[in-house]
Amino acid sequence: MGRLLSTRRRHPLAAIAVLVAVLFTAGGAYAALAPTTSQNVQAASSTQIDEGRQLFAIGCSSCHGLNGEGQINDNGDVLGPSLIGVGAAAVDFQVGTGRMPLAAPSAQAERKPVSYSQDQIDAMAAFVASLAPGPDVPDEEYLDTSQGNVARGGELFRTNCSQCHNTTGQGGALTMGQFAPNLTGVEPRHIYEAMITGPQAMPVFNDQTVTPEDKRDIIAFLESVQNEPDPGGLAIGRAGPVAEGLWAWLVGIGLLIGMATWIVTRSSKA
Repeated sequence: MGRLLSTRRRHPLAAIAVLVAVLFTAGGAYAALAPTTSQNVQAASSTQIDEGRQLFAIGCSSCHGLNGEGQINDNGDVLGPSLIGVGAAAVDFQVGTGRMPLAAPSAQAERKPVSYSQDQIDAMAAFVASLAPGPDVPDEEYLDTSQGNVARGGELFRTNCSQCHNTTGQGGALTMGQFAPNLTGVEPRHIYEAMITGPQAMPVFNDQTVTPEDKRDIIAFLESVQNEPDPGGLAIGRAGPVAEGLWAWLVGIGLLIGMATWIVTRSSKA
């Protein structure tokens, strides 16, 4: 038996046979274990995907290509990046916040009125998700901020987000004409989707970096900041004691200095 195996190992086709066997084994294991499609694709009907394909061809393909492969002009400039693998969440965020379709190239796509209905956005998201696996639209349980921990969300936000978005989500300037947008009034699902897709200059916070529960806590914190009362009458950007102190120096003490100068001037004339 040992001599038979030894003879077969010396056969010219033995290496090829081993390589084919390894490839079939690896391919079978990947097909069995890897996700072939996202949850949105499983839930989406072929009719919805076809509708999304038509909407995509009309409103998006001029920049992103008919099959989401992206477009590059003759000068080598990227007209639109590839959308293969971005998932339904990226489409729901970009189109659902009005950032797409983009009217003209700019340093950053800004939030504007939405051009499509939610059903149309869902259809386009289903089509893009059918191209390749990618982040899904978040489940409602992770958007229920009543279940969130506001205190922990504040800690996570200050650790991971405040460097760009300010300590209360008011936004801030970045380099190359870009900026971290104001998060006031943004829907919870869009905040969640931004964290898992990383639009513009924002990094991706996947579930290994920031868990779905942590994302819910962050959203709960942002909602609590937005709903805080303003006993003084002015929020002053909700930037905390720095803005309040600046206001006191520039306005309060400035008025006092002005009044003192006026009194001295009047006294000297008298």
